[in-house]
Amino acid sequence: MIENDVVEAFNKRMTVDLNNIKSMTPAQLDRVKDMGSQAENLLKNKEFAYFVHTFKFERVDVLTDIAGHSEEDNSLRVALSNQLTGVDEFVKSLKRAVYFKNRVVSQQTGQLAAEDPIA
Repeated sequence: MIENDVVEAFNKRMTVDLNNIKSMTPAQLDRVKDMGSQAENLLKNKEFAYFVHTFKFERVDVLTDIAGHSEEDNSLRVALSNQLTGVDEFVKSLKRAVYFKNRVVSQQTGQLAAEDPIA
């Protein structure tokens, strides 16, 4: 059975093309900024960083403890490497959300400066 939280997260996922920021609706732009702010808060959270690094260190410790070269050992190496890559990709997705938020904000502030003759 699918949990309600999973369904909610699926329905809230970003489905807009972030490469066309100029053609986005104000609601979509607000969503990009909101998600970017949330991602930025996660990236700046020391406890989050602690747990991410702890997880990575644990995976590396297990990886370095593998002494053999059997098929099972090699499969374990691949699995651990995939886990490390997954965590890195998750952090990259957070950084990408912050980047897009900053692009939207800079575009909007640039437009405001272009529209305001006093600025």
